[in-house]
Amino acid sequence: ELGAVVEVIERLDPKPGRRFLKDENNYIEPDVYVKKVGDEYVITLNDDGLPRLRMSSRYLRMLEGKGLDRKAETFLREKMRNALWLMKSIDQRQRTIYKVAQSIVNYQKDFLDHGLEHLKPMVLRQVAEDIGMHESTISRVVSNKYMHTPRGTFPMKYFFHAGVDSARGGNVSSIVVKERIRKLVEEEDPERPRSDSKIMKMLQQEGIRLARRTVAKYREEMHIPSSEKRKRVF
Repeated sequence: ELGAVVEVIERLDPKPGRRFLKDENNYIEPDVYVKKVGDEYVITLNDDGLPRLRMSSRYLRMLEGKGLDRKAETFLREKMRNALWLMKSIDQRQRTIYKVAQSIVNYQKDFLDHGLEHLKPMVLRQVAEDIGMHESTISRVVSNKYMHTPRGTFPMKYFFHAGVDSARGGNVSSIVVKERIRKLVEEEDPERPRSDSKIMKMLQQEGIRLARRTVAKYREEMHIPSSEKRKRVF
């Protein structure tokens, strides 16, 4: 009898009110806004989520006066130094985000002007060298940050990715190559899906040098089934 009761309890929903809740939309609030003005791109930081900090005039007057004992004055000066450090740290953080965003925009101007096919390969080291900071600093800055551009809203990490050799010289963005693979799959005959080898050869004809295993890797990263499974689904 006890076992039957336990079995019933295990089937119960511990949060029965959830079924009455409306679906919640998760909105992304960009940290950086990029807007085209004339031929230039203007960067604006989103300061809405930052605390508005200022030094208390009351405590400043107390320090300037002579009514405090030494212990109180030492305590107050320490707290004021901590407050100044925090304010300067927040300001430095915003300045660094701006510099990183500006470097990304400068390097990816062709993408902003013309679209995905013009996205360039980019690594943290390039931005680090451009603005004179360490790669680890750049990595922390772009983590969990979003940039709103005329081309859409992207994680700032989106712009950092490897390149693939091109027969025309230079490298092609791995994101661009993935998008090309996706389109080749979308355009295929469902009864005769293109194999990884076939896609590799088609990309080579377009000047993109890619090994078959790399095609398979990119395809799997995009959650596209193999040609055999795509045919089976059809």
